[in-house]
Amino acid sequence: MTLTTRTTVLGSTVLGLLLATAPASAERILRADEVAVGEIDPAKGTDYADTVLAINLYDTLVYPKQGGAGVQPHLATDWTIDGASYTFNLRDDVKFNSGNALTAADVAYTFERMMAMGQGNSSLFAGVVDSVEATGDHTVVFTLSKPFAPFLATLIRMPIVDMATVKANEKDGDWASTWMSQNSAGSGPYMITSHDPQTETVLSYEADYFIEPVENFPETVRFRYGLEPATVRALMGRGEHDISSQWLPPEVYAGLAQDGASLVTEAGLTGEYFKLNTQRAPLDDVHCRRALAYAFDYATMAQLTQINDNTSTSKPMTGAIPQGLTGYDASLPVFQQDMALAKEELGKCQYDPADHPLDVVFIAETPARERGALMMQAIYSTLGFKVDITRTPWALLTEQVTAPATAPHVVEIAISAASPDTDSLLYAMYHSSQPPTWISSSYYKNADLDALLDKGRVESDPDARQALYADANAILADTVPDIYAYELLSPFAVRDGVTYHNLADPARTYPVSGFNMRFADISVSE
Repeated sequence: MTLTTRTTVLGSTVLGLLLATAPASAERILRADEVAVGEIDPAKGTDYADTVLAINLYDTLVYPKQGGAGVQPHLATDWTIDGASYTFNLRDDVKFNSGNALTAADVAYTFERMMAMGQGNSSLFAGVVDSVEATGDHTVVFTLSKPFAPFLATLIRMPIVDMATVKANEKDGDWASTWMSQNSAGSGPYMITSHDPQTETVLSYEADYFIEPVENFPETVRFRYGLEPATVRALMGRGEHDISSQWLPPEVYAGLAQDGASLVTEAGLTGEYFKLNTQRAPLDDVHCRRALAYAFDYATMAQLTQINDNTSTSKPMTGAIPQGLTGYDASLPVFQQDMALAKEELGKCQYDPADHPLDVVFIAETPARERGALMMQAIYSTLGFKVDITRTPWALLTEQVTAPATAPHVVEIAISAASPDTDSLLYAMYHSSQPPTWISSSYYKNADLDALLDKGRVESDPDARQALYADANAILADTVPDIYAYELLSPFAVRDGVTYHNLADPARTYPVSGFNMRFADISVSE
């Protein structure tokens, strides 16, 4: 069977309401911040800051659909699916920031480069694509090695690079990796002016971009890293910062709101997970993990995430799958503390908690997470555990979790679906084939779950996929590779005079975390 899909180009129905004219004489600057480190090579980046940089520097064949599930055309105007073959027709009016025309050969090269480097989001495509061939200047064909239901959704994680520019900067077969860590080679609405991955990336608007920006779009963006909460509040109070990160303590957001900032939240298909190292004693025993999950104080955790009467940064979870993804079941009860069951499960554990201290890590750049660690320390000590808390920088943690032996017992991490498909979350987190990273740092291995996730990748019927992922969710809730603390509603404080359109209007919101911070979709007063 051949299936043809044609829809409107990214956001045209909404962006058309807010078209910009020529830039005003005074330069408009947007200042936002995130945690370090900012990675601008799209073949390497995986976290929130990397996503924001990628969507502003590069374009993809498809983009998440605004206000709903699925994807919509972007660089691809349309596509046809014939068995294992996906044929994409590309726009013929797109140029890279270098001035080179974007062609199908760039798409094929991008895929080759990403898979050869084997970093970033390459694992989403591993073992899926047999070949990518440019069959014309603006036609590219992906031939899959096997059926893969999430393929279209996964393409939002393949930013297209300028083949000629990248090849011109290669050294000793490095795919220009060194050069690409300091420079951009994309067709996106912005290009790099300067980049320090620890302090700040400065971007400038590309005047020839193929989608019109909103009115009063920022011509220059200063994307800062690792600002302290007090610094953010002071800068915003003086009108010297525009959009905060999502990692401030609730009381800082409340203070910013009192100072006149508006608060917006992004759901982003994101769970807040306390990752449990299932390969280290005592958490290699499911009964110990269940004990920790039953003892966890979900209600207090919710209180700790409340900003004010109007804004919370969380909502309860009913399992590993956030709302909006296939497999989510709103009828399931939310998790609640049950100390009696916690003690019962601990009694079945093979280990004596007194002999096995737990090391709990919170990420240094997100100080609000210390509260969850302290709550764990207080509760788990009543079960007989000694809990050691460590404040660890993100860069160091990402190194530690590459091996179970060096990873902590527990670390709190927000993990988002990489695409609008459940596969991009559960497979990356829990399939036993996945390499050890911060996303898979529970190091979970379960043959029954693997089988369900494998079936989810080839099943195309929506009802059948719902059943498969619901069964997977049940296994995860029972075996507890993680504590499912809450679904994260990422908060952002926005300075008066700045309009964050994609989060202010539900019809404009992209469901995938990070994709809403398209800088050209944000209006800035002069």
